[in-house]
Amino acid sequence: MAKYRPYESYKDTHADWYKIKPAHWTCERFKNNFIEKKKKNVLDLPAGAISFGRVVYKNEETLSQETKNSYQEVLAGEFLINPLNLNFDLKSLRTALSNIDVVVSTGYIVLQSRGLLNPRFARWLLQQFDVSHMKTLGAGVRQTINYSDIGNSLFCRPSLEEQQVIGAFLDHETAKIDKLIEKQQQLIELLKEKRQAVISHAVTKGLNPDVPMKDTGVEWLGRVPEHWEASRISWICSVGNGSTPNRENALFWLNGSYPWLNSSKVNDEKVYSAEQFVTPKALCECSLPIVRRGSVIIAITGEGKTRGTSALMMIDATINQHLAYITPRGNDKVLPEFIHLWLQSKYQQIRSNSAGGGSTKAAITCSEVKGYPIPVPPINEQAEIIKSIEKKKKIYSDILFASENQIDILQERRTALISAAVTGKIDLRHWVAPEKQEVEEPQETTA
Repeated sequence: MAKYRPYESYKDTHADWYKIKPAHWTCERFKNNFIEKKKKNVLDLPAGAISFGRVVYKNEETLSQETKNSYQEVLAGEFLINPLNLNFDLKSLRTALSNIDVVVSTGYIVLQSRGLLNPRFARWLLQQFDVSHMKTLGAGVRQTINYSDIGNSLFCRPSLEEQQVIGAFLDHETAKIDKLIEKQQQLIELLKEKRQAVISHAVTKGLNPDVPMKDTGVEWLGRVPEHWEASRISWICSVGNGSTPNRENALFWLNGSYPWLNSSKVNDEKVYSAEQFVTPKALCECSLPIVRRGSVIIAITGEGKTRGTSALMMIDATINQHLAYITPRGNDKVLPEFIHLWLQSKYQQIRSNSAGGGSTKAAITCSEVKGYPIPVPPINEQAEIIKSIEKKKKIYSDILFASENQIDILQERRTALISAAVTGKIDLRHWVAPEKQEVEEPQETTA
């Protein structure tokens, strides 16, 4: 931001969402620049919706014709605002300039410009208004706003010429940042795939590339080192799941002292603590399992990424019905860390096999967990594999952290640029798109 200069002078805005403006900008209400479009249905248009600041086509397979017939028109060049449930989602961008002709839910607000705003500038203005102020408006349990809430809000308008430059600047700069973010996201996915491949190879092939191999005849295992055993979870571990004590019974929860875990805890990878606790009475009367430190837990329900994810228990705790525990039987046959790595290596297969279909919800049963095939190297070799993988995972984790941090920095820069440009913190009147600079500079040199 340091390379951009502010305007020469500023005045108070009297707006709620930014306090000063360039002296020559005009403070106005949104209703003086936008008209709320009357709801109009066009039956031959496809369905659409807002998705993170863009108007996109909507999947109509689950949309009844009756519902679609009630939808309203929004055309390319018009603005769409989602005014519903602001307190339920503080991350999504709820305003957009439509580039397509669609029909959308009548819950949306459709705005048309009165011609005083450049559409590219107005797009960024509404986005910043959404981020900075719109989410603080509204009323009711669902915090819903209407056109009056938006229309009566103040903003400051530069000249059309300045608007055009600001819009072009933000289009150009955000596109560059978005491209960099996309590259970082692609790198992150490649790193995750590589990390997964490293884990999978180590727990199925071992660390010695020259060791003789044998065919297990088991699809999940394939060929493994000749001296390894082919086993199943139930042959070497105990498996079960938990439950949720009645929330209305205070005797189960009040002043609880025993850790109780829900399925989100698998995202910790190693569970060192709990956020919820149950009483001894709950443990006894609700048949809750005591899952000992050194067990592995796995999420067995859910459509998101959680199902099939596992974690190591570093504490004693009990679990809810959406988790299963896997506890080695204490026969020095398998290390819990090896089980955890094996489950990580088979995550995609576990997800696929438990996806469900039709009326069947995605879920994993304890019987299925018991039946999972697992290779069993000698215990000392398991320890070597665990040590090797953890070392390599640390390297990948460091690179992933750096990439994710870079994305955060880029997103912060993107947000700061949009805010600074549409509220007049930086003077862009002399900004020229780089591609134009390349054309103009040689002309000036030869003049």
